[in-house]
Amino acid sequence: MAAFISVPLKKSSEVDLVKPLSKYIAHTYAPGEERTQHLRAVEELDGLRISAVCRQLDKREGSLEVLYRYYDQLCAIEAKFPFSENQLCLTFTWKDAFDKGSLFSGSAKLALPSLGYEKTCVMFNIGALASQIATEQRLDSDEGLKTAAKFYQLAAGAFAHIKDTVLSSLNCEPTVDISPDSASALSQIMLAQAQEVFVLKATLDKMRDAIVAKLATQAADFYADASKHSQHKDGLMKYFYFQEVLPVLAAKQYVMQATAQYRQATVAKQQKKFGEEIARLQHATELLKTVTSRYDEYVNVRELSDKTARALTPAKKDNDFIYHERVPEVRDLERIGKAAMVKPTAIQVPLSQKFSDLFEKMVPMAVQQALAASNQRKAALVNQVVGTMRESTGLLNGILASLNLPAALEDLSGNSVPQSILEKSGAVIQRGGIQSIEKLIKDLPELVQRNREILDESLKMLDNEETTDNELRAKFGQRWQRLPSCDLYKSLRTEGAGFRGALDKAADADQVVRDRYNAHCEAIALLCKPEAELTAAIPSANPVHSLQGSEVVGVLRTQLAQLDQVKKERQQLENDIKSVHFDMTSKFLSALARDGTIDEEPLSVTELDNAYGSYTHKMQQGLKTQEEVLAKVQKSHQEFSALKQSNQQAQQREEVLKKLASAHDTYMEISSNVQEGTKFYNGLTEMLLKFQNKCSDIVFARKTERDEHLKDLQHSIAHESSAPALSSISTPQSTSSTPASTMPPAPTPAPRTMFAVTKAQPPARPPPPTFSKAPTTATPTSTESTPVPTVPTVPAPTSTSSATLPAASTTPAQVQGPPYPTYQGYPGFYPMSMSYNPYSFGQFTMPYMPFQGVGQLGFPSSAPLPQQQQQPQGYTQPQQPHYP
Repeated sequence: MAAFISVPLKKSSEVDLVKPLSKYIAHTYAPGEERTQHLRAVEELDGLRISAVCRQLDKREGSLEVLYRYYDQLCAIEAKFPFSENQLCLTFTWKDAFDKGSLFSGSAKLALPSLGYEKTCVMFNIGALASQIATEQRLDSDEGLKTAAKFYQLAAGAFAHIKDTVLSSLNCEPTVDISPDSASALSQIMLAQAQEVFVLKATLDKMRDAIVAKLATQAADFYADASKHSQHKDGLMKYFYFQEVLPVLAAKQYVMQATAQYRQATVAKQQKKFGEEIARLQHATELLKTVTSRYDEYVNVRELSDKTARALTPAKKDNDFIYHERVPEVRDLERIGKAAMVKPTAIQVPLSQKFSDLFEKMVPMAVQQALAASNQRKAALVNQVVGTMRESTGLLNGILASLNLPAALEDLSGNSVPQSILEKSGAVIQRGGIQSIEKLIKDLPELVQRNREILDESLKMLDNEETTDNELRAKFGQRWQRLPSCDLYKSLRTEGAGFRGALDKAADADQVVRDRYNAHCEAIALLCKPEAELTAAIPSANPVHSLQGSEVVGVLRTQLAQLDQVKKERQQLENDIKSVHFDMTSKFLSALARDGTIDEEPLSVTELDNAYGSYTHKMQQGLKTQEEVLAKVQKSHQEFSALKQSNQQAQQREEVLKKLASAHDTYMEISSNVQEGTKFYNGLTEMLLKFQNKCSDIVFARKTERDEHLKDLQHSIAHESSAPALSSISTPQSTSSTPASTMPPAPTPAPRTMFAVTKAQPPARPPPPTFSKAPTTATPTSTESTPVPTVPTVPAPTSTSSATLPAASTTPAQVQGPPYPTYQGYPGFYPMSMSYNPYSFGQFTMPYMPFQGVGQLGFPSSAPLPQQQQQPQGYTQPQQPHYP
């Protein structure tokens, strides 16, 4: 029998996994032990790929285990990293296992930024290596047969898995080796070989002939299916691999059919059906003769042929002399049953029994996305609650400032600075005064400009790459087959537009803060002055000592104390809300393990209500209390104002105190806003730097892909331009009637074939140093400064065919394209004009060789030249070989 069929491995180029994965981990995880573990796992994954893909693999189970481990890791990290062209872009390049390339173009290869493509190619190598391991087994031992059957079924399962998943894993047309047609054919081939191994094992175990016949019949059917898949699928038969495999499949189909007929003939003999026995043996003999005549170089069936012949001769003799049974036709024989003992091994991850997830502590991408959405809900809820409380506090401070409270109660003397104003002044001075807030406000435009520059630079990289891609697409047309940059960058441009909108809104908010500061800067500057200057700046008024012991003053002070308590409780509530620990990781992991998906919204809403419901209730109570107390304060203040002695000086003093109180509140609010703005811009800078890195990575990946694609296109175009265009070459009939001056303008490659020349052609190389118009003589020329040796004159041939030749100096309108013929006998030859070169080899040593005309020397089947076309005396034949 022939050697079993194995599949060659795919080859890949090295890919740097460390840099992009480490960058993603550094941007996603905070510094600590967890990040360090992930970075070590990335290095281990990169080493595992080098061992599995970039090194030579031995034909043993240990090498298959390396592929198992790498494939398992790919399946594990697929759900934990955002592998895509616009996020984490890793481009994997693999060569076609069957396309070996040509002289002008290398092997066919495909580069894709797809982890599914990498998984498919690794699965192909698992099937290919399994087929090679099975082929290396000894088939004369029980252990070798079991191992071969196991790995052939594994290979069949691997290729079947590729057939089912390759189109969903790739977003473009795959190479031929991993196409569904090719994978289906390879799976059938491996399955047929596994069934044949069972035939060999049944024979070795000396099982009953009926069982062996059924096994062989099933193997023959498997080989027939494999041959049909390999032969009738468009595009497969042009590859040398399938051209070599197809005759082996046909031969083995015949051999398995012959084996089944031979075994079933033995069964017929045991059942005393001698006519059937002879018919089956004759059919087996015919099948074996077909194999011997057509496929003798692929399989050796001498042993089976001898056994069949030894069984057929006595069977026919006994039937002729003893039994005299009619020998039925082959079509009338009962069909042999089938027994399928093999099936493709199902691919179940993990493939390795020793699998250990390198990124076990990293949550899947589904959980990461759910956590991101949940954190957004949490941030929105916290911002809403805190914003509501701050807005209520600002409203409270504004109302009290408009009522000049509590300064009006402290300013009963009329000539001193109220204690509340002094406290407010001290608070402003303690926070840096007007100088600190001016510096913060002045720094905001610089932060905005820095962020805009980062964003503009990032988008400029995308614009430049997209422009280059569009230019190349317009240049190459349909040849430029890759995803357009405008489609690829949609998500990045949407993200960039979001950053641009956030910057514009923040700049508008900065302007509002700046306007409020300008409106209160004088009062804020007054608060920053010492107490003596502050006292002098506040107008004096008549004393109202009679109000100090009044009941309304006591009521107002009590109500203001209640409002102060509300503000303190609100500040504490804000701190408590910000310190709440909210982590949905365990909930999402449980949901993913239980249901396979994560319904984030209901889970997050329920947990947020449990974590922040009590704080929301306290906030609502504080708002209600504030509203009730403020109503009482406004009523009491009306009574207080009615009791006060009203005059112009008192009103001026009260207005100044109101401005000072309002300036303090404005200062605190602006200071908080500016600090939050600075923090926002610094955080936005980090986000924009990550965005810039993301843009840089994808542009670099696209540039690498573009260079590879350009290289392939150049190889393809060079191959096409170097192919001979036979259709543009003139026939002998057209040559005889078309002068050289009317040749087609476009140069055409000279064919590597030989045509009969019916018309004499101009000489291959005109005599140096000048082209003479008269073909009879060639005389040398000389200059005053450089002596030139004398060239002997050679008489031109005199014949009727050469009489119509153009002059030697006539240059054709268009020279011949590559490859350029350099000898006279070459069909379609035309001379190329060249300048005189005194240093050219053989310029003065090789005499001029006139064109020979019809019946050229050096060509096979050429007629001898007539006497008038013989070479002149003294002519020496140049030692120049002629290659048609």
